[in-house]
Amino acid sequence: MIIADHPRRDRTAWLVSLLCVVIGTAAACYYASLDLTLSHYDARGHLLVARRVFDNLTPGWIQLGAVWLPLPHLLNMVPVQWDWSYRTGATGVLWSVVPLALGLGALAGYVSRTTGSAVVAVAIPLAVLLNPNVLYLQSTPMTEPLLFGLACLALVLTDRWIDTPTDGCRTAAGLTLAALVLTRYEGWCIAGALLCFAGLARPRRVISLAAFPLAAVIGFFLLSWGSTGRWFVTSGFFEAINPALGRPVLALEQILWETRRLSHATVLVAGALGMIAAVWVAWTARGQGRPAVIRALLPFALLAAVALPFYAFINGHPVRVRYMVPAVVALTVLAAGAMACLPLRLRALAAAAFLAVCVLIRPPLDPQAPMVREAQWDRPHSEARRAVTVALTARWDGSPVLASMGSLGHYMQQMAGDGIRLRDFLHEGNGALWAAAVKTPRRYVRWILIEESAEGGDTLAQRARDSEAFLEGFTRIAEGGGVALYAR
Repeated sequence: MIIADHPRRDRTAWLVSLLCVVIGTAAACYYASLDLTLSHYDARGHLLVARRVFDNLTPGWIQLGAVWLPLPHLLNMVPVQWDWSYRTGATGVLWSVVPLALGLGALAGYVSRTTGSAVVAVAIPLAVLLNPNVLYLQSTPMTEPLLFGLACLALVLTDRWIDTPTDGCRTAAGLTLAALVLTRYEGWCIAGALLCFAGLARPRRVISLAAFPLAAVIGFFLLSWGSTGRWFVTSGFFEAINPALGRPVLALEQILWETRRLSHATVLVAGALGMIAAVWVAWTARGQGRPAVIRALLPFALLAAVALPFYAFINGHPVRVRYMVPAVVALTVLAAGAMACLPLRLRALAAAAFLAVCVLIRPPLDPQAPMVREAQWDRPHSEARRAVTVALTARWDGSPVLASMGSLGHYMQQMAGDGIRLRDFLHEGNGALWAAAVKTPRRYVRWILIEESAEGGDTLAQRARDSEAFLEGFTRIAEGGGVALYAR
């Protein structure tokens, strides 16, 4: 869906979307040739969650409930049942490339309207996409690209609803906001900020708009309760090792440092100038009514995504550079505001220079980009785990393997190439069966896989430390990459 309200802007929007699809597809093929499509453990994990709805000892909708939000897995739930797609992540990449391209196309139409320059309208979306960290993420089944695309689309559609609060505009904006809050938790922050701005602009109408994302969040809470017995899972999936624990100033420093590392000073300065420009435009628009003032400030909503890593870091969550990529996207979008304040004849020149600097300082396919490097953290462990895989497949009799999906989900996905399906594992998603097997595994399984190293070890490692009887009757037969294999 491309949003534009003028023939020229419409053509620019479609051109940018098409260009982004071409560039994104080429980048995805490039990273696939380097075997980096699934090198990030979360990329494999997202494929696994989508696959396990059907490929499971206990299949069903309950398998969608977990820490992650469900929309990306719902979109890929059926395509990923195709073994080739599951092993390669191809359809997951499709759900990264296309939504991001459509969102950037919508953004191009929006920037064209706000700046009056087709060059700026093309340069800003390309500056987002060609950031090597964004370009790598959209070449994987990760959920960030869907977030970026929906966030841009939600910005554009909310702006349109504020300008023209018709039923059609409300439905389009509301459904997009609902999709946004079902994609990633940063989407809750962005959607909340957009709704706050919308409420300031149209206080009597905003409730009907907010009903869409609110219903989506309530639906997620019900799914979480039905699958985990908790309305909202907030703990148990990371070890609090960040030195910013309880130190908000240090958390902010970490966010600024990682954002700077993901982009460069040009983006930070241009984004800051864009924020100043937005405030200035809003101030000068006072005589045009409150909606005009709010529309000038609306791009600030994209920066609300920073609230999530800030909250996570002060609660001890380890630093992950991808949590700051939304900030890079937001600052790049805000930079358009600074260009809009220049004389018309200089806007195209400034936009072209901005894009050129972005590409020269952070080359699109930079192998040293922080996101590309972070994605390869698990590679040495993956290679070392091969010894465990060989030992298991050589002895395996087809009976269930007890393993924690929370810690070894990426490894489970990897073993699909060795003929071990998800339904061959007994994991947390199997509910009461999992609980019983963790208590007395020898009564239920002949095989146990334990993650012993990452973040202090998984649930089974902790169980083995707490109870000598847990591994009674089992023999350790292989280890590698922090994983140990036990056989009864």
